[in-house]
Amino acid sequence: MRSISLLLALALFGAAPATGIAPLVAPAEWINGPATAASLRGKVVIADVFTYSCINCKHVVPNLRTLYASLHGRGLEIVGVHRPELSFERVHANVVENLKTQGIVWPVRYDDDARIWDAYGIEYWPSQLVFDRHGRLRKTIIGEGQDAELDATVRALLAER
Repeated sequence: MRSISLLLALALFGAAPATGIAPLVAPAEWINGPATAASLRGKVVIADVFTYSCINCKHVVPNLRTLYASLHGRGLEIVGVHRPELSFERVHANVVENLKTQGIVWPVRYDDDARIWDAYGIEYWPSQLVFDRHGRLRKTIIGEGQDAELDATVRALLAER
């Protein structure tokens, strides 16, 4: 009876959003090399969910580049998750060219099938998922203009042991 109740709840309300890093590192197509469970282990991870032509998404990139330049190799990793909205955003060459134009050098996975989008219950671009050193989702930041909150969250998680 208990499993039927759980199945009914999932059918009515949908699965609970993921709280760990596992869906992020599931096999996928990557640009700038893959991120793996091993490469992210013990690191604070920002998963930036974006679509390359979204102006709001472009506005968060300078802060991500600054964080990457100052804290990558000191416990921070950034992983991009490209979730296209429009048909031209699904063209591989367009994505690759735009990442170069924006100076995005961290690993970026394609999310054309919305697996990451759905797994974490994301509804808006841009969204940053911030994971602690144990791979637990600790904060979701939605929209642009949240640089100070993202920076403070990352620094607090880096200070944790």
